[in-house]
Amino acid sequence: MTVSKKQTQVRLEPDVLAAGKDAAAARGLDFNRYVERLIIEDTTGARAAGMAAAQRLITEHGAFLDDLEQQLDAPYDQLKPGAVA
Repeated sequence: MTVSKKQTQVRLEPDVLAAGKDAAAARGLDFNRYVERLIIEDTTGARAAGMAAAQRLITEHGAFLDDLEQQLDAPYDQLKPGAVA
């Protein structure tokens, strides 16, 4: 069964439209599909569930991730702009 899609018009500020098109391209989507996904994620609770999962990850493992980031950045801390390597 094929469901026909409906067309609508949305008025956006030029900078908002440009940001949306850039975000869509970064995800490999056309702008229409990107907007459709945003609406679906927002209205089904998928976005909220993802944000809650991310917060749980940060709460439970944030200290470990911070320590890991510091370890990975340590070799580069001594390389300052203008310093001779």
